[in-house]
Amino acid sequence: MAEIIRIKDIARYVGREVTVRGWVYNKTGKGRLQFILLRDGSGQAQCVAFNKEMSPEAFEIARGLTQESSVIITGEVRADERAPGIPGGFEIGIRSIELLQVANDYPITPKEHGTEFLMNHRHLWVRSNRQWAILRIRATIIKALRDWLDDQGFLLVDTPIITPAAGEETTTLFEVDYFGEMAYLAQTGQLYNEANIMAFGKVYCFGPTFRAEKSKTRRHLIEFWMLEPEIAFCNLEELMDIEEGMVCYVVEQVLEKHQRELEIIERDIDKLAAITSPFARISYDDAVARLHQLCEEIDDPERKAELAIEWGEDFGSPQETAIAEMFDKPVFVYHYPTAVKAFYMTPVAGRPEICRSVDLLAPEGYGEIIGGSERIHELELLEANIDKMGLGREAYQWYLELRKFGTAPHAGFGIGIERTVAWICGLNHLRETIPYARLLNRKYP
Repeated sequence: MAEIIRIKDIARYVGREVTVRGWVYNKTGKGRLQFILLRDGSGQAQCVAFNKEMSPEAFEIARGLTQESSVIITGEVRADERAPGIPGGFEIGIRSIELLQVANDYPITPKEHGTEFLMNHRHLWVRSNRQWAILRIRATIIKALRDWLDDQGFLLVDTPIITPAAGEETTTLFEVDYFGEMAYLAQTGQLYNEANIMAFGKVYCFGPTFRAEKSKTRRHLIEFWMLEPEIAFCNLEELMDIEEGMVCYVVEQVLEKHQRELEIIERDIDKLAAITSPFARISYDDAVARLHQLCEEIDDPERKAELAIEWGEDFGSPQETAIAEMFDKPVFVYHYPTAVKAFYMTPVAGRPEICRSVDLLAPEGYGEIIGGSERIHELELLEANIDKMGLGREAYQWYLELRKFGTAPHAGFGIGIERTVAWICGLNHLRETIPYARLLNRKYP
């Protein structure tokens, strides 16, 4: 009896009869020969139907197959360097074929389709080569992030999705009726991570986060995934070391495991291969000075206006892109103005107008992929910040209590999975970085 295999393992079965189960990605041929490109989720293989090697009934089934029909094929694996597939260089000479379902009028064809059409059919679009490659790379990015942290002694500790208070801006909260009381979908797991480090020292959480931002930019999603490490007895410089080591490892793993997928999405791998330590580290002050200098060198008034910034303002996408273009690797920008950062970030000694914060900007115009800081560990200062921002102490009593019992210096960061995928894959929009994107105007499929 033929062994059932996955296509990714086909090279191990040359000269043997196997059974593969999957869907027709494409079909060509005429007369006595039919070439079926079959996908099974792990890869693709060319399956050759030759009328002299099959029963007439089986050959008729092969000849009548349509795109995305589901089948079970049995045949001999042959090495042929001309054969297309993933991995290429192998084909299956069909001996028998079982038709499970004929797919009629499959809507996504080899012709060009508009973005809205493809997003409306995202449940089908994920089957295409490009989307298959992107989502496989996404899975490796997530695994690499977690593997690196696990190997560095971090512990995964899950944090709530429903929370009583804001972790970031109160203007981007999704409200939830919690049995007659107001609650919110989590913007971050960080506040709970700060509790967890007092038990475990180094932790991280990983899960979906929600921001009710009425934004239509290519860098924003309503629902996105974030991995957030938190470390006790850690300062900003050590935090940057951790981020740098983790990002380099992730890129290394993608290059090692996904050469074929990177080819499919036409990613320039030389730019990824350049992502090695060390990364440049510049202050917010320095970044603003560089932007001012750049503006002086620009003649185009529209471009000049786009990059214009006053000290104390947060960077927008144009400024982040301009700063990142000054480097061929990710660049750390640290010590942002306190006024544009969250209430829990530690002020710089002697300069309370700036805080011990840091963003990691990806090259090639992809902007911030990581944001982090040292956290305020002094009770009085944290209470004053909460009062100053009008957040109300009641919802934060448990969080403030952490500063009463064994408080210690600590720091942490969050890395956005979708922005990281967009950068590593070289994508123009976040909508392709997640299986089912939630955008301002989209909640289906």
